[in-house]
Amino acid sequence: MALLNPLRLALLGQLFVVFIIALIQSASRVAIAALSPLESLKPAVVAVPLDLRTDLGIATLANLVSLTPGTTSLHVSDDRKTLYVHVLDNPGVEAVAQDIKGTFEGLIRRIEDV
Repeated sequence: MALLNPLRLALLGQLFVVFIIALIQSASRVAIAALSPLESLKPAVVAVPLDLRTDLGIATLANLVSLTPGTTSLHVSDDRKTLYVHVLDNPGVEAVAQDIKGTFEGLIRRIEDV
């Protein structure tokens, strides 16, 4: 598992671009939420099931989630199968989990497999 594998570098670049896009979208949503009445916010703690196998992969996912405005990683279960995330505005538990899994976790898993 070479760190400088060209495919791994390409996937890391893709993860970086996906993160920047998510950062911009989330920052916009948080700014809109900050200017909206507080009654419209629906904060929640969401359990996101994990498919990642390594501690580095889980830590990377948790950090990307925490760096994205409006979300904070709270805890990883002892069996490493669930990441608990606090969200500022909850569009739906399944939507939040699928968004995290479909963007960040999917790419991190592909990087783990290279």
